[in-house]
Amino acid sequence: MIELRRPAGRFARVGHRGASALAPENTPEAFALAVELGCDMLEFDVLPKSDGTLVVAHDSRRLRDPDVVRLDEALAYCAERLPGIGLQVDLKRRGSEQAVVDALRRHRVLERSWVSGFDPDSLRRVAALEPELPRSFTLPRDRFGVSKRGPLAPLVRGALRTIGASLPRRIAAVLERARATALTLHHSVASAEAIERAHELGAPVYVWTVDDPAVAERLVRWGADGIITNDPRVFTGLTT
Repeated sequence: MIELRRPAGRFARVGHRGASALAPENTPEAFALAVELGCDMLEFDVLPKSDGTLVVAHDSRRLRDPDVVRLDEALAYCAERLPGIGLQVDLKRRGSEQAVVDALRRHRVLERSWVSGFDPDSLRRVAALEPELPRSFTLPRDRFGVSKRGPLAPLVRGALRTIGASLPRRIAAVLERARATALTLHHSVASAEAIERAHELGAPVYVWTVDDPAVAERLVRWGADGIITNDPRVFTGLTT
């Protein structure tokens, strides 16, 4: 089991802006830069192409890119060049569980990896395939920034506040339903109460996507086990 306690783990989302703005997106250069900037874990968003090949991509638009990095390439690089760096594999689509577990085994990085996702069925499949592989349930499902733009923003933000307020009392049921061993929470629904309740149940809490140093500092005070960011420079000056 991977279980990070304070100081909070520092994750780079290597497929997004931030480190990838300083190096080509989803490439070994971006992976290495994230580690150089102080991250102890890398997050890979994983999607299958039409032929079943798993690639490191956040959404389907990247699947047509001829330069998209295969998951096998990313894991091989991390196995050879980044020993000791934790690997978070975020499952973006149901059905790739067996292939992901096989890839982690093949590259001998299973012991330093964990999977996350918003689909309870997907996490349950992972649990059946590899019971010792940590599994983190993601809340809420929206990862496309809807809450930050457009006329629905106030409505969405209100919904997120409602989710956050009710979350502490629902955590046990959420974990049980997905057979999850951890939670991956958007910063808008994370709270000191939710983190404390999860810890009472033995579940680490990782918070995404935190690009504001003040928010990162607050999450450290609350006891978050990991902070996921687009830009590892957010950790500069962070007190841990």
